[in-house]
Amino acid sequence: MMEFFPPAVLFEGTPFEMNRIMIIRVIAALALCAVFAIGARRLKLVPSRGQSVMEMTLDFVRVSIAEDSMGKKMAERFLPLITTIFFMVLALNITGIIPFLNIAGSSVVGVPLLLALIVYFSYHIEGIRELGLFGYLKNALVLPGVPLPLQFLMVPIEALTKFVIQPFTLTLRLLCNMIVGHLLLVLCFSATWFFFFDASLGFKFFGIITIAGGFFVTLLEILIALLQAYVFALLAAVYIRQAASAEH
Repeated sequence: MMEFFPPAVLFEGTPFEMNRIMIIRVIAALALCAVFAIGARRLKLVPSRGQSVMEMTLDFVRVSIAEDSMGKKMAERFLPLITTIFFMVLALNITGIIPFLNIAGSSVVGVPLLLALIVYFSYHIEGIRELGLFGYLKNALVLPGVPLPLQFLMVPIEALTKFVIQPFTLTLRLLCNMIVGHLLLVLCFSATWFFFFDASLGFKFFGIITIAGGFFVTLLEILIALLQAYVFALLAAVYIRQAASAEH
């Protein structure tokens, strides 16, 4: 667990103090910017393989996440935010399986919490902009068709959901997946090292099982990195759309 709380590496004792995980975040951000900068400079009418992959990914975010969840008109306005969230989460998640980095930049609470707060304020601001403050609060808290006595029970539940549970679950879903994935990888490869180099001869065979398990968990981590990026971006789009909609 101490890998999630590494010591300072640069600028110790200053507001710009950086540890290993913060450096990994910077590397992931620079790599992501470089990929898009290089891709944008080399656009061709007949796309290369790399350009095709980039265009397919961007179309996936635009169509399958933004437009399907928000409608075309709203998706045009929020596409920069949804696209940034998707690729940022993906880049920070994937560092967990990259050699010499070996830990996800999203496995410490700062980044998941920051993204959750950005989504949180985005959907509240959009709801107020579209419906007005009182219209938004009524739309968010009062369920249509529910008898008045039940509203006294449902309004606090809806308030708790909209103002506390949604950002909390956005943060924890991403954070916990990345923590658990890292711990599983450490467990598999630590066990492999033990069986191959420290265990007695009769137990060395189990190292093959643990290294196979580590390979499987690595593949699983790639899938989870993609899935968590998709889920976070999708929920951001859904929450914004729900906040701005006059109907539940």
